[in-house]
Amino acid sequence: MQLEQMQKLVLDTLESLKAINIVVLDVSQQTSVTDKMIIASGTSSRHVRGMAENVIAEAKKAGCPALGSEGEVGADWVLVDLGDVVVHVMMPETRELYDLEKLWTFVSR
Repeated sequence: MQLEQMQKLVLDTLESLKAINIVVLDVSQQTSVTDKMIIASGTSSRHVRGMAENVIAEAKKAGCPALGSEGEVGADWVLVDLGDVVVHVMMPETRELYDLEKLWTFVSR
């Protein structure tokens, strides 16, 4: 699956589940690990976990199973590795604390 198609699949899935403040970062020039990071917030740990599980399920249906995921137990921050796209679904407080948007903007300078 092309990068743009995977990004659209993730965005469509998150939007359909009412993700809050979805941001797409192009990190292709900063790291060789991934090309895009998609960050979104949820309203509760259950919401965060559910969004991550749905992203994993939709990617698998599309023939691109996740390479891995972390954080489902506490679900304050769940990371889903889809290869060229890494998805971070976080509680707003956790997102504010780690501020990945600022971190990756700083790295790109």
